[in-house]
Amino acid sequence: MAGSKAESFQSIYRRACERKGGERALEAMLQAPLSKAEVEAIPDDRFLAAMTKQVFKSGFVWRVIEQKWPDFETVFFGFNTDKVLLMPDEMLEQKASDKRIVRNYKKVMTVRDNAMMIKDVTMEHGSFGKFVASFGKENITELWAFLKKRGARLGGNTGPYMLRALGIDTFLFSRDVEDYLRKHDIVDGGLTSKKSLTAANAAFAQWHKESGRSLQEISAIVAYSWGTNNRPA
Repeated sequence: MAGSKAESFQSIYRRACERKGGERALEAMLQAPLSKAEVEAIPDDRFLAAMTKQVFKSGFVWRVIEQKWPDFETVFFGFNTDKVLLMPDEMLEQKASDKRIVRNYKKVMTVRDNAMMIKDVTMEHGSFGKFVASFGKENITELWAFLKKRGARLGGNTGPYMLRALGIDTFLFSRDVEDYLRKHDIVDGGLTSKKSLTAANAAFAQWHKESGRSLQEISAIVAYSWGTNNRPA
């Protein structure tokens, strides 16, 4: 964080407490992520389901996806990767016209593409969960980069939000977090550049070192300490 105006975690925490009505109120708003062992135990089909849900939510009304989600599970065989990988193009085209789900051909095609990524990783690491759990506080954005490069439509915030939805420890570039990082000269330019990702990851790793807290908790505390999140809960 050389050259940045990053504050100590304690300064950020104190301001978040002031803005949210005190330490007890702030702590009540925080949630802990899964443990490494719990991440390792997540089945591959749940990763594929989470990826698909986030891909379909991107740029769409989230409520509609949630309402239709049980049908998504049915249409895609419970997101069993082996079954999904057996689907030929013709079957995927049929799925893309199924009224039970959101009919978007390009997004439907990502289901098989991401199933292939998961299968490849599983063959090398034993399970996708074990691979994900191998990333720590200091290099979580490398996992983001992997999802963007090897996955389908998992770039930007889609991959990180997918991880968060599963309870996997990561920070997020929410509006308030991004604004904080920019105003304190921790990142500049595009958020998805390697330089920005590395700098942001370094800041969160340092705050973790200072506080012992998870990236998820730190991310929320930074957001609550900044921007428009100034009303007590």
